[in-house]
Amino acid sequence: MKILMVCLGNICRSPLAHGITENLVKEKGLDWEVDSAGTGHWHIGEPPDRRSVAIARNYGVDISAQCCRLFDPSDFGKFDRIYVMDRMNLRDILGMAKTDADRKKVRLLLDKEVVPDPYYEDDQFDPVYQMIEKGCRRIIEEELRGN
Repeated sequence: MKILMVCLGNICRSPLAHGITENLVKEKGLDWEVDSAGTGHWHIGEPPDRRSVAIARNYGVDISAQCCRLFDPSDFGKFDRIYVMDRMNLRDILGMAKTDADRKKVRLLLDKEVVPDPYYEDDQFDPVYQMIEKGCRRIIEEELRGN
């Protein structure tokens, strides 16, 4: 299983989802690949936001070595599932899909709910972490059940 997590800048939400999922996959002994990307180009080549790194570290997840990158349409061919954080990300990624098979890979991480961007509010990083962790646990369980 190859999973890609996507948000706007690939510095706050998707790096958290990437790191949390990697940790959960490792805990379960699964041979899955996890990565993350952004729909915007502003932070390409940069590490995740220091606040995401700090909140992840508080929960025993190290995302400090991640490097922000831009989503590329070739990612459709590389990943089995593409989880996005909000409806704008959903629209942007679906807009790059060329086939129905590509479109079927794309889902909101929280199913019908969005993960808010904590970038402008320091106190939102912990609640966002909690939301993302819940979503990551759910998708792993669903994938293991074959949904």
